[in-house]
Amino acid sequence: MPTNEQRRANAKRKLERQLERRAAQERKRRILAISGSAVAALVIIGAVVATFVFTSKDSGSTTASADTTTATSGAPAQPAASGQLPAFAAPADLGANCQYPAAAAASKPATPPRTGKVPTDEKTISVSMVTTQGNIGLILNNGHAPCTVNSFASLASQNYFNDTPCHRLTTSGISVLQCGDPTGQGTGGPGYQFANEYPTNQFQPDDPALQKPVVYPRGTVAMANAGPNTNGSQFFLVYQDSQLPPNYTVFGKIDDTGLATLDKIAAAGVAGGGADGKPALDVELKSVALD
Repeated sequence: MPTNEQRRANAKRKLERQLERRAAQERKRRILAISGSAVAALVIIGAVVATFVFTSKDSGSTTASADTTTATSGAPAQPAASGQLPAFAAPADLGANCQYPAAAAASKPATPPRTGKVPTDEKTISVSMVTTQGNIGLILNNGHAPCTVNSFASLASQNYFNDTPCHRLTTSGISVLQCGDPTGQGTGGPGYQFANEYPTNQFQPDDPALQKPVVYPRGTVAMANAGPNTNGSQFFLVYQDSQLPPNYTVFGKIDDTGLATLDKIAAAGVAGGGADGKPALDVELKSVALD
């Protein structure tokens, strides 16, 4: 029969376990508050950079509906200095009304993210991606692109990206690896779309600067799209400085381990020896998880 001292020790250990569980639950609650719950969509880069053209393979894609948060939110225009991405000035409605209207049929089942206001107090979120060619760590910038991070984190929490290919590598004109399409054809997505954020929201909609390429630096994580406000699940990882118009939402950075993995993939080139297409090395996202 336990003594009083043993009973007190047992009670103390039980209380400590309860507090640890509550702390873990609170952290999970905060992450889920940012991520919501996800769905599927289809998107791919559709930009013209100098004479290098990216066109969407999704002929059936639609633009975001009228009730989607607009690409610009009244923020003053922030011209890019010397061809660089513009300085970030937070729009007054940053993260205040994230909307994810339905688009083409989902390529893989998922639940849509939460809509409306999403938290922006947790400025960055760490993500670990395990691929068949090595690990890639991401730091998502929730302070600059909360609606985008809300969607990405939601999809990751539902294992949407797990066991999906990185279907496109470009080695000329721009230097990116594109992932996030469960079909591997460049036409898949989560069944919803959402509006552009930074850097697009640093310009007025009719600003000619939106058509002028700026440098997306090595290590950038950005959303692919099929036109304004058609973001879904496809994203691209920049492994060398690349020039693109500021129409692709930048929502994070790649860590040093991830850049080493990307360099390895890029060094092997494109299957068949071209400059744009399936990577010569098989690249599959085995898991994408919030840290």
